[in-house]
Amino acid sequence: MRKRYCWAETRVSIRSVIIIVCSWLIMIFGGVSLGQAANELPNYLESLQPSDLFKDADAFGQLVGEPPIAPVLRKGEMVGFAYLNSDFSSSVGYSGKPIHIVVGIDPTGIIRGIKLVDHKEPIVLIGIPEAKVVASMNALLNKDLGRVASGEEAPPQVDIVSGATVTVLVMGDSISRAAVQLIRSNRLGGAAASNAAEPTFTRKLDTSKSEVRDWQTLIGDGSVRSLRMTVGEVSEDFRKAGKTVAADKPETHDPNDRFIDLYLAPASVPSIGRSLLGDVAYERLAARLKLGQSAILVAGDGAYSFKGSGYVRGGIFDRIELLQDGQGYRFKDRDHTRVPSLAAADAPKLREIALFVVPEEFPFDVTQSFDLQMLVQRNAEGRDKSITPYHLSYALPDSYVIVEKVEKSVAVQSAPVNPAAEQSAEIRAEGTVIEEVPLWMRIWDMNRIKIGITVVALLILTAIFFFQDWLMKRPVFFKWLRRGYLLFALVWLGWYANAQLSVVNVLTFFNLLRTGFNWEFFLSAPLIFVLWAAVAAGLLFWGRGPFCGWLCPFGALQELTNNIAQWLKVPQLKLPWGLHERLWPVKYIIFLGLFGLPLYSVALAEIFAEVEPFKTAIILKFAREWPFVIFALTMLSAGLFIERFYCRYLCPLGAALAIPGRIRMFEWLKRWGECGSPCHLCAKECPVNAIHPEGQINVNECIYCMHCQELYHDDQRCPHMIQVRKKREKFMALSSPASRGEAPARTVVTHNGAPIEKVSPSPLSGTN
Repeated sequence: MRKRYCWAETRVSIRSVIIIVCSWLIMIFGGVSLGQAANELPNYLESLQPSDLFKDADAFGQLVGEPPIAPVLRKGEMVGFAYLNSDFSSSVGYSGKPIHIVVGIDPTGIIRGIKLVDHKEPIVLIGIPEAKVVASMNALLNKDLGRVASGEEAPPQVDIVSGATVTVLVMGDSISRAAVQLIRSNRLGGAAASNAAEPTFTRKLDTSKSEVRDWQTLIGDGSVRSLRMTVGEVSEDFRKAGKTVAADKPETHDPNDRFIDLYLAPASVPSIGRSLLGDVAYERLAARLKLGQSAILVAGDGAYSFKGSGYVRGGIFDRIELLQDGQGYRFKDRDHTRVPSLAAADAPKLREIALFVVPEEFPFDVTQSFDLQMLVQRNAEGRDKSITPYHLSYALPDSYVIVEKVEKSVAVQSAPVNPAAEQSAEIRAEGTVIEEVPLWMRIWDMNRIKIGITVVALLILTAIFFFQDWLMKRPVFFKWLRRGYLLFALVWLGWYANAQLSVVNVLTFFNLLRTGFNWEFFLSAPLIFVLWAAVAAGLLFWGRGPFCGWLCPFGALQELTNNIAQWLKVPQLKLPWGLHERLWPVKYIIFLGLFGLPLYSVALAEIFAEVEPFKTAIILKFAREWPFVIFALTMLSAGLFIERFYCRYLCPLGAALAIPGRIRMFEWLKRWGECGSPCHLCAKECPVNAIHPEGQINVNECIYCMHCQELYHDDQRCPHMIQVRKKREKFMALSSPASRGEAPARTVVTHNGAPIEKVSPSPLSGTN
């Protein structure tokens, strides 16, 4: 019988389709930049007290310059300036709106006060206390940004808040960048940028020295520098920093145990490299290095690992950072070579020895002093971590260099910075241009492994859809393949990587089209961006099914828990078709309500968006206030009796995806002519009741689980396929020799040499 396909009935014109496609792709990939509102400092000063920025300050002076800064006065005397971070640098957070922070900075470039005055970050509005996020900025207070602007130090690091990483990074980065730009423009009038021209010295590496030295000599003359700490000393440092919870969670029980013996040396210096690596390994390193490129050796022993596990998960060594001239670099796994042991005579046996090649893009001069910053991490309350930094400074001994006196000139930036421009800034020092990498690019680089795993998973899902016919003929294999993929989506994509899409993304886009769009907030969450790109492509091929049925972590959680419930014989409820059909529109009503709320209040829309339990169950892993936890558990409990209850009737994101999903260009789900009349097997067994009793598949509700396609190929359950199988078996039976009336097979045997003819019985005869 001829196959019948359920083609979607799309009644929109070609022009409407093009408009919908273009607007949706613009939503996913960024849209048109309409610029950022700037010069908003006067609006926020009206509701701000001068004492919020400087102790005992009592007044603001007249605004000066462009972008404006406001003098802060104490009894008529100026003590510093107030600036708005978003006036000087991009501060677009995850909501797509700028995070506005007024900062107090004194004439020497030291941050004296920070006040968060306005933001639209949903993770802060609901879920994480604002005070906790603001407290993470305290690491910037009393920091001398003048030293950062002159290249003497790296930008200070803020304390990361679990669940709000992007928000905190954007806040800290924008404050530091704005301060540096303000200092370099010479608008503070103090000593922050007074190092314009002063005598200095150039140091050149003396490559003629390559003698091999023993360990004690290398330690004694400073060729190898060390940092040694006990567990008790580290605990005391945490306690002094006010991190008592972390102080009470030491690595070992004995405070006298060795915490770490950390060693640092530049292995690209010929004499040091040959001494530590040996001639053969050094020659191999030298052949690998390009002209002017350097390598450093880091070694450690004790209870704490300077490598950590970040380089395994994300390809980055997140516990150490190379610092020089105010710039920092975290080594990647591609920079790393493991060294089994040190070649120097009398060298100790160390647990970890790593050789790092400094990449060309990081301007590093081995003859100038540099630091290795090590971050010591300990568990604090809940899932939070406390961090204390330690610095191991290094200056190459004069015996390895040639010193010459020259005049140093530093060109500073004097023109005001356009806040709508890119975040990268330049420092020109001694003819060298140092480009600061934009924050979103750093985030992407730190998440290379996660992005790679996600892309591979998307390619696997694409292969599943393209080869669905082959898989459907192997139902047992496909069942476990689907469950494995859902487990991956839940555990890795959801709970580990926090890559849960939300209707908030959709609402934010449409709101930004009205108020000014900046697409860097999409790029600040790489996995979210990659998934939205995949969803946009999937809508053209399969509709909303790939995301709702395979990539949504909360949807995976519902289906897996329902599978367990069925295995435990929990009774499954099936709503009457009439009631089921009338509950479908509820999620569209919820979406339309949320869609209209931003016209009144974005913050209110984000609060009502908590109708999604995604943040509670996936992002925060149920670590929230009890009303949110109760709601999420209620949705999951309903899903134990009605599979994917929330997806079917309440999910506004599913509704948002279903609308543009109507424009898909292909129909991959096959149907027989008997589907719906008289057969209703697929309609009865569809896990989400997305098949009409008459046989049509409602693509707006289909999650592409492909159970109907499994039945489509099953010649033991599908009535059409059963008939095809019976006809095939009947034809094969009629094609047998006996059915054609042929003579029975005869064989000749002998008995005592005489031939005897034996007739084989016919399968249709009753003879023996």
